Amino acid sequence: MHTQSLDEWEHEHTFGQDEVRPGEKRTQIVLAITAAMMVVEVVAGILYGSMALLADGMHMGSHAVALAISAVAYLYARKYAGDRRFSFGTGKVNGLAGYTSAVILAVFAISMGWESISRFFNPVEIAFNQAILVAAVGLGVNVASAWILKERHEHEHEGEDEDGHHHQHTDHNLRSAYLHVLADALTSVLAIVALLGGKSLGLVWMDPVMGVVGAVLVGRWSISLIRDTSRVLLDQEGPEGIRKAVVAAIESQADNRVSDLHLWSIGPGIYAAAISVVTSSPMPPEAYKQLIPEGIGLRHTTIEVYPCV
Repeated sequence: MHTQSLDEWEHEHTFGQDEVRPGEKRTQIVLAITAAMMVVEVVAGILYGSMALLADGMHMGSHAVALAISAVAYLYARKYAGDRRFSFGTGKVNGLAGYTSAVILAVFAISMGWESISRFFNPVEIAFNQAILVAAVGLGVNVASAWILKERHEHEHEGEDEDGHHHQHTDHNLRSAYLHVLADALTSVLAIVALLGGKSLGLVWMDPVMGVVGAVLVGRWSISLIRDTSRVLLDQEGPEGIRKAVVAAIESQADNRVSDLHLWSIGPGIYAAAISVVTSSPMPPEAYKQLIPEGIGLRHTTIEVYPCV
């Protein structure tokens, strides 16, 4: 009788997290661009007295921090992908970085709104020409950065389940970086509109108003990202579509019934499952794993089999 060693039954838990993800290099490029433009806009906002422009620079600063978090998260996840202290690999570092970035986005949205409201009561003189020029340059940088970070379908296809929740291949780390840059682009547009209104029509009040509008919109984005990333961090049940596919596959054999199923995300587009099967014709767990369709993201499956009459 052949005695198998334990090594033959063990398997790795990196789940591809040791590989360079599509968003990593793009995030590093945009980080460098954003940090440089942040300095320009903050200095210009102070010198030219524009709250909209200063708010844009402040947001760009927060986004530079968030992008740095994203860049570090990618590096950390790759470096420690094989560390056995992480039960299911380092995939959730992605979600944690996205959550942290979302909180930063929310904090700066509040700060932007507060500062904009204060300008209603304490207006300052604005150097419109210089401020418009800098805002236009900032918008160009933001649009270029958003294009670099744009989640391409061939790399990061994203879908929604029946409840409208994001799933399948969603890189929350990359998504958070993209939303930060998109927020910058929005505040740049609002700054330009406000400055043109103030210069051409004398509507100086548009500057703080646009700051408030930008704060509200960015706040909504941050809430959406906080909601999606917290689901991952709290091990919320995985997409209903995948759950149904697993149950249908196992119960395709008449004697099988799935009595318990836990499905949760362990990384972008990567899921783990614990399944209990009740059957009158028990088979080895591996036989049930073979029934589960490929391509649905299940990378770690534990199956318990309970015989019944």
